[in-house]
Amino acid sequence: MLKTGLTEILGIKHPIIQAGMGPYSTNFLSTAAADAGAVGLISTIGMAGGMSAATTPPEAQEVFKQYGKGPRAILQGTIDMVKEKTQGSGGIFGVNIPVSEEFISMAKIFVKAAIEKREDDSDCEKRLKLIVTSAGNPTPWGAPLKKAGVIWAHVVPSVYHAKKAEKAGADIVIASGQEGGAHIAWEPVHSMILLPAVVDAVKKPIVVGAGGFSDGKTLAAALAMGAEGVQMGTRMIATQDSDFVQMWKNKIVEIGDRDTQVARGLFGPMRFIKSEAAMKIAEATVDKLPRLYLGEPVGICTEVMQAEMQGFGALLTEDESKAVMLAGEVAGRIHSIPTVKELVDETIKDAEEIIQKRLPGKIV
Repeated sequence: MLKTGLTEILGIKHPIIQAGMGPYSTNFLSTAAADAGAVGLISTIGMAGGMSAATTPPEAQEVFKQYGKGPRAILQGTIDMVKEKTQGSGGIFGVNIPVSEEFISMAKIFVKAAIEKREDDSDCEKRLKLIVTSAGNPTPWGAPLKKAGVIWAHVVPSVYHAKKAEKAGADIVIASGQEGGAHIAWEPVHSMILLPAVVDAVKKPIVVGAGGFSDGKTLAAALAMGAEGVQMGTRMIATQDSDFVQMWKNKIVEIGDRDTQVARGLFGPMRFIKSEAAMKIAEATVDKLPRLYLGEPVGICTEVMQAEMQGFGALLTEDESKAVMLAGEVAGRIHSIPTVKELVDETIKDAEEIIQKRLPGKIV
């Protein structure tokens, strides 16, 4: 068993966080990850406004309908569902909340809703231990989250942002390299550079690596670079338990290491699986927002937004020619669709073997 700062602060068995990923709410995935001894994150992106109806598979929509109307009710109902389904394992779970300017009003609702559930339910207080904020300024969130007694992680794309999260009081900083899938940094700083730099730059927060982590090899590498654990996104999509449509899972397994494309997305730059639909977004980015490819923050335009939402909508019909799917470069290393438990167990087994057997043999 691996014992790290992440396992100790969260009381989990394995130093792995399952990323909260849109456009779905990861209800089923977070349950499976928590049961497997990792941290399962409920994603709030698909709960915002009408996005859930436009992008969420029918089975997940049925889950939403059980909890009444409105994002607050949906999140609190989803928390109840994950709590109940993980009762037997006592699994630890959390909520991922984007705090970008475009999502700020929804972020306030979701943070308040999650805190309320912890205050009103003693079991939630014990097991809903983690709130992860991402894609925005951490400073406004420190006070309410620390007051609530929840463990707070913030996703950062640079040393500058890591120090800002530390100053704001984050317990954990998740250093996310640009090779990751979906929402990525404006500037291309990748995990091999970013992770050890963040480890060296901050003193108090626990550091977790994200972007390219998918197995025992990459977990062992993260620990070697000073991290206390990893967050897995793309690898978790391609599991039997995930909420994502089968076409998406299959595509991750099929593609190679050069089959992703960066373009402007709803909250900033995004990494897509190369496809006809993704190319339309990239072409609109080149035409309307070309300075994105110079690492400059640029606003979104109607053409990009429409192309992205149409692509997500096509996921429901599993029309590969029209659908938009997201993945990190690590998809080129993913060749199977296991259960989450199988994935977590194999990852830990391989990491332990590398650390205990292979690496010591390199010293003479």
